[in-house]
Amino acid sequence: MAADLNDLQAFMAVARAGGFREAARVTAGSASVLSEAIRRLETQLGVRLFNRTTRSVALTEAGAGLLARLGPALGEVEAALDVVNGFRDRPAGTLRLNVPISASRLVLPKIVPGFLAAYPAIRLEVIAEENFVDLLVAGCDAGIRYDERLEQDMIAVPIGPRTQRFTTSAAPSYLDRHGRPRHPRDLLGHACVRGRFPSGVMTPWEFERDGEVVRVDTTGPLLVSIGGGVDLAIDAAIAGVGILWLFEDWVRPHFESGALEPVLEPWWQSFSGPFLYYPGRRLVPAPLRAFIDYIKTPAGHW
Repeated sequence: MAADLNDLQAFMAVARAGGFREAARVTAGSASVLSEAIRRLETQLGVRLFNRTTRSVALTEAGAGLLARLGPALGEVEAALDVVNGFRDRPAGTLRLNVPISASRLVLPKIVPGFLAAYPAIRLEVIAEENFVDLLVAGCDAGIRYDERLEQDMIAVPIGPRTQRFTTSAAPSYLDRHGRPRHPRDLLGHACVRGRFPSGVMTPWEFERDGEVVRVDTTGPLLVSIGGGVDLAIDAAIAGVGILWLFEDWVRPHFESGALEPVLEPWWQSFSGPFLYYPGRRLVPAPLRAFIDYIKTPAGHW
């Protein structure tokens, strides 16, 4: 049974987007055309792929099974077609990256404009989220993650700053009222602005000095989601709500303006920078190869 490739691509678009309207927006297509493609595919396969209501579209068990197998398969088809693209003078096509929100804010802005100027025939699509994803199932060519969160059997290429630091800071007005901590354990007596991963994990704040590592389970009046809630956390800290623990690059402008004051700076812990990662068991699409080559050049190198 040979299903039309366009219908299969329509199925993938709707499944990834979670609905026809969003899929149409992402693909710059028509919701009615996508709906007709799904109807045609379901008729040909003889099974329902989506449960539809007036408010939602959800995969059936059959649809979920098709998605799990079809994502990698279509990825291979795209990679095979991209071999031809490699013979062009200039790489063309779409490059899809899955990145944490911190990378979309702190890493990519210094790389993307120059890359797109160097490769005008490439369209870059960036999906910023904190959840772990299967790149192939999600239809992405590569992702950005930190070393401890990389999956096995992935090829990793350094991208962005190679050393970063976690910082603690607070508004001068807060520190004037409540005092300035001298040791990480002093944070137990302070209001702290906390972050939580989408998985529900709340990591302790970690500090290091002269080989001594201290982990502190802080508490405070505000808890935000890591990634999407960071701007609120920063604004709250500037307003004097409490002490903030965050990447140095994210708060450096507020140190320079005086809105936030560094706290416990001798204890700030360094960690290695992020990596661009992609599956090692498939051909590298030309747009991804161009991106890898670019971040290795002085223009794309931190």
